[in-house]
Amino acid sequence: MATHRRFLVLAGRTAIAAVALAAALAVPGIEPAHADSASEYVIVIKDHRFQPSELTVPAGQRVKLVIDNRDPTPEEFESLDLRREKIVPGGSKATLWVGPLRPGEYGFVGEFNQASAKGKLIAK
Repeated sequence: MATHRRFLVLAGRTAIAAVALAAALAVPGIEPAHADSASEYVIVIKDHRFQPSELTVPAGQRVKLVIDNRDPTPEEFESLDLRREKIVPGGSKATLWVGPLRPGEYGFVGEFNQASAKGKLIAK
């Protein structure tokens, strides 16, 4: 009887793990491992400005954005259009995945320096 209970507990745990994995894969923003094949683009933050301030990316493809903050202070990359925000500490980098995007323009700002840190992605 104890062996049967152990089997049922193990089978139950395995089923729970399988359901959790399936649910995680269905959640937007959690991507499979092959997503690394996407194109990578770097946006530098220097003197509280994005360089380049306009960046053209391919429409219909996932894109990896590397935000390289070369300022000594933190900046928050924020885009309502892309539905992304990320605080990037001074002197560090952060990675964001976007897309696939429809053709168009997608604005972004540096939340902590909105007067100077502005830019846009152009998907073509």
